[in-house]
Amino acid sequence: MIETTEPRPMTKTLPSPLRRLAAIRPTWWVLIALLVAIAIASPAFLEPQGYMNFLRRAAPLAILAAGQLFVIVTGGFDLSVGSLITLVVMASSLLIQGDPAQSWWVIALVYGIGLAVGLFNGLVVSWLKVPSIITTLGMLLALKGIALAWSGGSPQGYLPDNFRDFGRLTWRGLPGIDLLPLAVVVAIVAVALLWWLMHGTVLGRLLLAVGDNPRAAELAGTRVRLVRTIAFVVSALSAVTAGILLGGFAGVSTNVGDGYELQAIAAIVIGGAQLLGGRGTVPGAVAGALSLSALFTLLNLIGLPKPLRDAAQGLILIVAVGWSVWRRRRGGA
Repeated sequence: MIETTEPRPMTKTLPSPLRRLAAIRPTWWVLIALLVAIAIASPAFLEPQGYMNFLRRAAPLAILAAGQLFVIVTGGFDLSVGSLITLVVMASSLLIQGDPAQSWWVIALVYGIGLAVGLFNGLVVSWLKVPSIITTLGMLLALKGIALAWSGGSPQGYLPDNFRDFGRLTWRGLPGIDLLPLAVVVAIVAVALLWWLMHGTVLGRLLLAVGDNPRAAELAGTRVRLVRTIAFVVSALSAVTAGILLGGFAGVSTNVGDGYELQAIAAIVIGGAQLLGGRGTVPGAVAGALSLSALFTLLNLIGLPKPLRDAAQGLILIVAVGWSVWRRRRGGA
């Protein structure tokens, strides 16, 4: 008896380099395309002064998005970070009053304020079961009101050089890269720490588990309330860091943090996270932040008026959120 076997269908496999390219998230391709467009519109961007200034301006949003991700992956929102940034800048200028000797204890104090805000948000959301969007919206209004009442509604005081160095100091004459802003170094250190917490410790797995299915995580022994509270604390401390950089870069302003909460959320969604929780990465959030910063830079280079840039930001947020919801529904179908 002669057995016959049907020929097996041939499976097409991509060569190894192509597989690696296909594995790159679309966010990075978008970022590359935007950077190429910026370089075409302004060839000076390819010089160290150009791309290092871009990274310096993008550093606060990258840190903020990476910290906000901890709340997003648990299925929550932190809308208070923009007002916390404003309070950090205003409080620092009012307390330091231009005296460099006061900078370090004031920086420690604003981190204490950030810790208190994060704890309050986390405790109200976790223990009182108030939706995070309501809790942090109330905190947004409260912090902005405190900042304006404290300052009398206008910028008061000024920040000394040793404080502003976090946003303005640049080391020059370095081999290979020529110059390096301190803000970029701070961003690298902060993002590396947040990456380790999210992807190198058990905390990150617990955050994803809570966002994916909080009831199942609780039955498995996860302290869901504690995990959510830690997420809000991380987000608030990241906002304080971003505020220090923005204060150093832009100076004292009563609206320095306006809109940053929405930019951070948009950056996270662009980076591949799901707004309903359970999925997200720190590198994706940073890529989304860099992509948004690159888009705003490009729109500024082509001379788009600020109102239209704001409208473009709103459309980006709507599209990013819509894409996230559609992707989640398709995955769950």
